[in-house]
Amino acid sequence: MINEEIILPDPNVTCADCAACCCRLDVTLLTETGVPDRFIEVDEFGAQYMVHLQDGWCAALDRGTMKCTIYENRPLVCREFVMGDYECLFERAANAESGEGA
Repeated sequence: MINEEIILPDPNVTCADCAACCCRLDVTLLTETGVPDRFIEVDEFGAQYMVHLQDGWCAALDRGTMKCTIYENRPLVCREFVMGDYECLFERAANAESGEGA
């Protein structure tokens, strides 16, 4: 019998008190969700990625509200990024250590 531990997301973590740490990650577009072309860059192999501006943040992030301007059409990777789970906590900690957020 295999006993797998299930780790639930931290309910104390919310996007409301985060500096959009996940919006600094590289996002590959794996499926068609309707992301506007102005937010997409294509590499030499034809792979599509979300554009990041010189400040390191996703181009679709509103810098004033720190919210996604294309939330309804955000990429699959963004849809699957779970608030408060391991990846979220890792990115928040990494940004806190670098002094860039959270």
